[in-house]
Amino acid sequence: MDFWVAFQALILGIVEGLTEFLPISSTGHLIVVGDLLGFNGEKATAFKIIIQLGAILAVIWEFRAKVLGVVVGLPSDPNAQRFTFNLLLAFIPAVIFGLAFADLIEHWLFNPITVAMALIIGGIIMLWAEKREHAIKAETVDDMTWKLALKVGLAQCLALIPGTSRSGATIIGGLVFGLSRKAATEFSFFLAMPTMVAATVYSLVKYRDILQISDLPIFAIGFVSTFIVAMITVRALLKFITSHSYAVFAWYRIAFGLVILATWQLHLIDWSTAQP
Repeated sequence: MDFWVAFQALILGIVEGLTEFLPISSTGHLIVVGDLLGFNGEKATAFKIIIQLGAILAVIWEFRAKVLGVVVGLPSDPNAQRFTFNLLLAFIPAVIFGLAFADLIEHWLFNPITVAMALIIGGIIMLWAEKREHAIKAETVDDMTWKLALKVGLAQCLALIPGTSRSGATIIGGLVFGLSRKAATEFSFFLAMPTMVAATVYSLVKYRDILQISDLPIFAIGFVSTFIVAMITVRALLKFITSHSYAVFAWYRIAFGLVILATWQLHLIDWSTAQP
């Protein structure tokens, strides 16, 4: 195993685990960090998508009681049935828009400049969403109606633009549409499960011809590091939101985006030629 490639996989796994469930765009960070490390190309793109499964397994483990309760209660429990229906309903828009525009978006928008602009715009929207008066319609994910779930699902589609952040789109969308901060955050976690599993499967099928058995150790390093760091991050975020807003993440997004644009404009880094 090449040590440098293994190191790249470890760093990107840590970045994925740290950023996937924070509203700061994991895809954006992976594009930027991957370019700085020289970890680019189709195989690198597949790697960045597939290791997301490690983050999802971390969420499933953290919410294993809720997941098991829904699975067991699905045949007879109305709450479990409503929750599952809401989750699937929120998932459908991402499938439709993803299949229709994923390739075009990957070709034209997977670059650090787009990421920087999306980070800044998303940060500004996040600050606005936090400052506006909240009219809470659902305190918990079990209180959500199908209309709220669909609205959050539509908001998630914005995350197809790299730098927007899937968790950021769903969390801020949830806050705007009337979910409590806790409900918006937890529903974002649950909605990530079908969305990211689907993205991983799609990536495996799309890049099956370039993936080899010899790639398994590198993917394993990324997967395991993602799982461990995501577990820590999810627990920390759930604790953080009990007494804090998302404003700190908004300011981070804006600052990070400005740094990318500044290094580009000052010709310190030629981000405009970066590849996914």
